[in-house]
Amino acid sequence: MTEIFMPKMSDHMEEGKIVRWLVSEGQRVEAGQVILEVETDKALAELESPATGVLRDVRAAEGEFVTVGRTIAFVAEL
Repeated sequence: MTEIFMPKMSDHMEEGKIVRWLVSEGQRVEAGQVILEVETDKALAELESPATGVLRDVRAAEGEFVTVGRTIAFVAEL
Protein backbone atom coordinates (compact mmCIF):
# COMPACT_ATOMS: atom_id res chain seq x y z
CA MET A 1 0.00 0.00 0.00
CA THR A 2 1.07 3.56 -0.71
CA GLU A 3 0.44 6.23 1.90
CA ILE A 4 -1.22 9.53 1.01
CA PHE A 5 -0.29 12.27 3.45
CA MET A 6 -0.90 15.99 3.79
CA PRO A 7 2.04 17.60 1.98
CA LYS A 8 3.67 20.88 2.91
CA MET A 9 2.64 23.15 0.05
CA SER A 10 4.25 26.36 1.31
CA ASP A 11 7.01 27.36 3.71
CA HIS A 12 4.54 28.45 6.38
CA MET A 13 1.90 25.75 5.94
CA GLU A 14 1.16 23.79 9.11
CA GLU A 15 -2.21 22.31 8.14
CA GLY A 16 -4.60 22.06 5.24
CA LYS A 17 -8.37 21.74 5.01
CA ILE A 18 -9.88 18.86 3.05
CA VAL A 19 -12.31 20.68 0.77
CA ARG A 20 -13.59 17.82 -1.38
CA TRP A 21 -12.71 14.22 -2.19
CA LEU A 22 -13.04 13.70 -5.96
CA VAL A 23 -13.06 9.90 -5.64
CA SER A 24 -14.69 7.66 -3.06
CA GLU A 25 -13.10 4.99 -0.92
CA GLY A 26 -13.01 1.75 -2.90
CA GLN A 27 -12.69 3.46 -6.28
CA ARG A 28 -9.79 2.78 -8.63
CA VAL A 29 -7.31 5.64 -9.08
CA GLU A 30 -4.41 6.18 -11.46
CA ALA A 31 -1.03 7.63 -10.48
CA GLY A 32 -1.18 11.37 -11.13
CA GLN A 33 -4.99 11.51 -11.02
CA VAL A 34 -6.37 14.39 -8.95
CA ILE A 35 -8.15 12.78 -6.00
CA LEU A 36 -8.92 15.67 -3.64
CA GLU A 37 -8.91 19.41 -3.17
CA VAL A 38 -7.03 20.97 -0.25
CA GLU A 39 -7.32 24.54 0.99
CA THR A 40 -4.06 25.98 2.30
CA ASP A 41 -3.37 29.30 3.97
CA LYS A 42 -2.82 30.79 0.50
CA ALA A 43 -4.74 28.83 -2.13
CA LEU A 44 -6.92 25.93 -3.19
CA ALA A 45 -4.74 23.06 -4.41
CA GLU A 46 -5.35 19.70 -6.04
CA LEU A 47 -3.68 16.61 -4.61
CA GLU A 48 -2.78 13.76 -6.97
CA SER A 49 -2.67 10.06 -6.27
CA PRO A 50 0.92 8.88 -5.77
CA ALA A 51 0.15 5.41 -7.19
CA THR A 52 -2.29 3.35 -9.23
CA GLY A 53 -4.66 1.15 -7.28
CA VAL A 54 -7.75 1.43 -5.08
CA LEU A 55 -8.37 4.24 -2.58
CA ARG A 56 -8.57 2.72 0.91
CA ASP A 57 -8.72 3.69 4.58
CA VAL A 58 -9.68 7.36 4.13
CA ARG A 59 -8.80 9.02 7.44
CA ALA A 60 -9.80 12.66 6.82
CA ALA A 61 -13.29 13.92 6.05
CA GLU A 62 -14.34 16.87 3.95
CA GLY A 63 -14.12 20.04 6.05
CA GLU A 64 -11.47 18.58 8.36
CA PHE A 65 -8.20 20.39 9.07
CA VAL A 66 -5.20 18.05 8.76
CA THR A 67 -1.65 18.74 9.96
CA VAL A 68 1.21 18.49 7.48
CA GLY A 69 2.59 14.96 7.34
CA ARG A 70 -0.53 13.24 8.69
CA THR A 71 -1.75 10.18 6.79
CA ILE A 72 -5.09 10.88 5.11
CA ALA A 73 -5.59 7.69 3.06
CA PHE A 74 -3.85 4.83 1.25
CA VAL A 75 -3.76 3.48 -2.29
CA ALA A 76 -3.86 -0.32 -2.27
CA GLU A 77 -2.47 -2.40 -5.08
CA LEU A 78 -4.99 -4.02 -7.40
